[in-house]
Amino acid sequence: MNPMLTNPYAQYQSTQFETAPPERLLIMLFDGAIRFANMAMKAMRERDVPLAHNNCVKVQNILSELMSTLRFDIGGDIARNLFDLYEYLHHRTVTANIKKDPLAMEEVISHLRDLRETWLQAAKNVAAERSRPASA
Repeated sequence: MNPMLTNPYAQYQSTQFETAPPERLLIMLFDGAIRFANMAMKAMRERDVPLAHNNCVKVQNILSELMSTLRFDIGGDIARNLFDLYEYLHHRTVTANIKKDPLAMEEVISHLRDLRETWLQAAKNVAAERSRPASA
């Protein structure tokens, strides 16, 4: 049986993703990356290698998703710079995973938090712009 049919919370979460505007999805990706990076860092400090690895891979997957959704035709230099930053964070996460280095994960988390706040502010600006009445 499909677990989505028996678990109302999972169904609710799925609906949240399917109906969220793009800027909210972006924030959700950063929230997930930060959460998994924190769990990886904690697991590294506790020497739980499998848990650290699994959470690093989740961070890597989110960063790959962020890189793959950039629109270079629209974003130009900004998109290229974001790609380079996401790629750097991906590389640092891989390095942290290989070396089980919690300090490298700390760096990744710091950048992810800064990026999340920047995107959150941008999303607020977009929402404010949308709510303004059109000029006559």
